[in-house]
Parts: sequence; C-alpha cells; structure tokens
Amino acid sequence: MIVVEKVKEMQKIVDSHKKDGKRIVCVPTMGYFHKGHLSLMELARDYGEIVVATLFVNPTQFGPNEDFERYPRNFQRDLELAQSVGVDYLFAPHIEEMYPDNFFTKVVVGKFTDKFEGVKRPGHFDGVATIVTKLFNATKPDTAIFGQKDFQQALVVKQLVKELLFDIKIVVAPIVREPDGLAMSSRNVYLSEEERKVAPKIYEALNLGIKAIQNGERMRKRITSIVLQHLRQFREFYIDYVAVVDSETLEEPEEFMTGQSVVILVAVYLGKTRLIDNVLVTVP
Repeated sequence: MIVVEKVKEMQKIVDSHKKDGKRIVCVPTMGYFHKGHLSLMELARDYGEIVVATLFVNPTQFGPNEDFERYPRNFQRDLELAQSVGVDYLFAPHIEEMYPDNFFTKVVVGKFTDKFEGVKRPGHFDGVATIVTKLFNATKPDTAIFGQKDFQQALVVKQLVKELLFDIKIVVAPIVREPDGLAMSSRNVYLSEEERKVAPKIYEALNLGIKAIQNGERMRKRITSIVLQHLRQFREFYIDYVAVVDSETLEEPEEFMTGQSVVILVAVYLGKTRLIDNVLVTVP
C-alpha cells in the first residue's frame, strides 16, 4: 500500500491506472478505523481493481462546540489496518492541502439537509459536501463506498453526485455492529464502561420500531412513540431526535403504505458522546 499526501500526485496515479483500463473505487473516511471501515474497504474490491481509502478529519463538518480537536486519531494503526485488507492507496492529505490559505468555496446541497442532522448540526452538510467534492476530484473514482450508519449523509452524497453530474456510482453498505448491537463508530471510544453497557439499548429501541411495522403498525407517530418510550427508560440518554421517515425522501407521512421503504433514525447523547443509528424496514 502506498500513502499519498498530495492531490496532484493522487490524480496522476489514478489517471495512470485509468489509462490501463482499471476501475477506481474510493472509500472516504475520517480514520480511526474499525471493522465497519474495513468492511467498506473489503467491499470496494468487488467494484474495481484499485482501492483508494481516504483519511482526512475534515474540520469544516464540525461545529464550533464539537469534537474536532479530540476526534480519535492513530495514523500508524490506520495504516496497518488498511494494508491488512488490501487497500492499494491511502490518500491522507494535510489540512493545508485540502484547505489552503484564501479558500472561500463551499458546496451546499439542498433537499436532504434541512432536517435532522442538518438542523442539529448547522453547516455540517456543507462541510461534508465540500470535502466529498474535493476528495472525488482528487481520487477520480468510478465507484465510492459509504456506510449506512450516516444515512442522511449518504442521501446528501447521492444528491450531490446526481446534480453536479459526477460520473460516480455510490454504494451504501450495511451497518456493522458489535455483538450486542451497538453500531460501530470511531466515537464509541469516548464511552465510559457504564455508558458502553447502556449504548446497545439504542438498537433495542430501533428493533421495537421494526417489530411494530412488521406487525402491522403504519402510523408514523405511533411507531415513533414506541421507539421513544424504550429510550426514555434509560436516564443516561439525552434524546436529540427520533424520526420515522420514507427512506428515499426523508418525508414524514402520517401513515406509511404497503411496500414503502422506511428508515428509523435515532440520535442521542450518552454522557458527552453523541451517537447516531438507524434501521431500514419495508412495510409489509
């Protein structure tokens, strides 16, 4: 595996591979790899011959009171893990490379950014859309792999690719979970031992929502209430939001229809750690 820090060098490398007819697959990350990240890198091999993982903790998607400075980082560990799953190139630019002095441009995506994470984290999706655009231009992929855990982000990226005419296939891979159901996340390392014991209750609540839908409940507010009631049993949680929405549009109908794909979204604080999770279910 080769580490690349400069945009022009990365572009030159992928151009050379493309001339040889090879397909490029990009896995954008902020590092501190876990099994979820590694599963995306392994999946990437199914879509092309050259796998490029990106490692960049993007400052523009963090709010002023968020955890940019303390976001977990371990470059040597990430290097070894990426190499272990066969990544060909690790694109790991410095902040100055991606955001040089006098950088004024940002990419703003509408439609999917005016609710949930977009409201709770103002400016977050502008930062995501801007860095994803830059990473796509640096790595020139044919396919890019994202994880389902950041469900709303994946919709934003799909909209970005569609409307800015990127010729890139977006693949959204399923959430990878710990044995007790907790969605894998780099931020899980923030949890204390006691908080870690409570964290799987998020997935329990989501599964109660799935069960309700599968048992015939179609009213959005009732499904939401079932998930909320379970979470409220645990005083350790501060609930940011629970939403039951159409998985393609994020719309919130009063009643869901047979065959409709629904996503149940949850964001909670557990101590000082903000955790997000979601599940997909089709209305029977």
